[in-house]
Amino acid sequence: MARQLTLDLTMPPASSRDDFLITAANRDALAMLDAPGCWPQGRLLLIGGPGSGKSHLVGFWAAEHGAQICHGWTLAPEGVDELVQPGAALVVEDAHEIGGNPTAEQGLFHLWNLAGARGALLLITARSAPRDWGVALPDLRSRLETAAQAILGPPDDAMLTAVLVKLFADRQIQVAPEVVDWLVLRMERDLDMARRLVAAIDRESLADRRAITRRLAAELLDKLAPVDA
Repeated sequence: MARQLTLDLTMPPASSRDDFLITAANRDALAMLDAPGCWPQGRLLLIGGPGSGKSHLVGFWAAEHGAQICHGWTLAPEGVDELVQPGAALVVEDAHEIGGNPTAEQGLFHLWNLAGARGALLLITARSAPRDWGVALPDLRSRLETAAQAILGPPDDAMLTAVLVKLFADRQIQVAPEVVDWLVLRMERDLDMARRLVAAIDRESLADRRAITRRLAAELLDKLAPVDA
C-alpha cells in the first residue's frame, strides 16, 4: 500500500503556566519559584536534568516577572552592569557550563554581587549541583554551594502519563490507555522524548493509515531510543 504524503505539522512545545503539569517531581520546586520573597538574598538555583521541565518552568516564570534570560557561558565581567537592573529579575541558564571558563566564572561572580547590591532577583539554572560544575574561582564556588536550591526530579509515571495523554489530545488523536501505559513503562523519563515520540507516532499512523497500537508504538520507540555508546 502506498504511503500517504503527510505534512510536517510538528507543534511547538506548549510553554505557558497552564500547560505545566504539576506532580510530586516538580511541586516543591514550583512552590519555591513562586515565593521569590523567601529566596535568601533574592537568589535561587533551579536544578534539573534534561527533560525535567526546567525550560518550561523558566519560560513562564521569566514572562511573569519580566525577567531577562542569558546563558552562563556568555557571561563576562564587563557586560554584567547592563544585565542587572535595580529591582528587576534575571535568569542565568545552563550555569553548569561555566566551570573552567575564567571569564564566565568572573562574570557570574560579579553578577551575583551586583544583583544583591541592586535588589534584583537572580534565578540560576543548571543540570547538576554546583559542586559538579568544576568552578575554579573559590569565592564564587562557596557562594553557589551555599545557595538555596530548588530540585526538579525526573518525570515520574504520573507526569509522563499526563504529558502523553495531553500531547495526543493536542493532535486530536485518540489512543487506547493501554498504549500510553505501555509507553510509560518503557520510555525514557524525558519530556522532550515524549514530544518527539508522539509526533513520530502521528506521522507514521497517517502515512501508512495504521491504527495506533502497542506494536506501532514499540517500532517508533525503538527507532527514537538512543544507541548506547
